Amino acid sequence: MTDPNDLLALEELELDLFVTALDRRYGYDFSGYSRASLTRRVRNLQTQFRAPTISALTDLLLHHPDRVADAISNLSVPVSEFFRDPHVFRALKEKVFPILSSYPAINIWQAGCAHGQEVYSLAILLMEAGLYERARIYATDISADALARAREGIFPLQDAREASRRYLDSGGALSFSDYYHARYDFLKLDERLISHVTFAEHNLVTDAVFCEAHLILCRNVLIYFSNPLQDRVLGMFADSLVRGGFLCIGTRENLQFSAAREKFQVLDLDAQLYRRKSGG
Repeated sequence: MTDPNDLLALEELELDLFVTALDRRYGYDFSGYSRASLTRRVRNLQTQFRAPTISALTDLLLHHPDRVADAISNLSVPVSEFFRDPHVFRALKEKVFPILSSYPAINIWQAGCAHGQEVYSLAILLMEAGLYERARIYATDISADALARAREGIFPLQDAREASRRYLDSGGALSFSDYYHARYDFLKLDERLISHVTFAEHNLVTDAVFCEAHLILCRNVLIYFSNPLQDRVLGMFADSLVRGGFLCIGTRENLQFSAAREKFQVLDLDAQLYRRKSGG
C-alpha cells in the first residue's frame, strides 16, 4: 500500500518542477504564490486539461505553447464583478476623488484587472465626478485572455441587476443601465468607458514599476501571494505612487504586517484605503 505521505511528497516535487518549467520556458514565475492556493489551482488545471498527474500537465504545457494562455488565465484567478464592495467605491468617491480633482492630469493603475468589471466601475464614477476626461487608467493583468475579455466590454446580462444595486450603493448618480446596451443575453458597455483606458500585460511577480500613479487599485490579488512577495509588490506600489497618492487593496488584505506599512497612512481601514506619506 502506498504511503499517503509519499504521495504528498511526490506531488510537492511535481509542483516545484511545474513552477520551474513555467518560469524557465515561458517567464511566468509562480514561486512566490501561496502554496496552498497554487496547489488547488494546479489540481483544477489538471482536471480541466485531463492530465492524470502534475508531471503530465507540465509535459503538456512544455510541448504545447498554444495551451499556455489558457493555463495562465486559470492560474491567475481572474475573478471580479461590477462595483464589488460598494463601500469601497463610495470611499474612493468621497475621500479620494476630491483630492484627485486638484491635479490637471490623473494616472490610475488598476493592477490585476481580471475581466475589467472594476475598471469600468471606476470609469463610471470618474465620469460622474467630472474627472474622467483628465484621467488615464492603466489596466494590467498577467493573463492575455483576461485582458482580451476586458477590452470587449461584453458581460452576461444576468449580472446587471446586482450590478445596478451595487452601483447605487457606491454613490452612483444615474442608472447603471445608462452605461450599456442590452442585446440577447449580454450587455455591451458604452465605448466611452474605455476611451481613457490602456490595457496591458504586466506581471506583478517579475515586472517593475509600471507608471507614476496618483491612485493604485489592486484588490484581492495579494491574498494569493506569499508574505515576501506581498512585501515586494507593496514596495513597488509605494515607489509607483506620487507623494500623497492613494492605494486601495482588497477588504481581506491589509498592510499591518508588510515592510511597506511605514510608507503609508490609513485613510479608511474598512475600505482598505491608504495614502502614501509625503516624506520617506
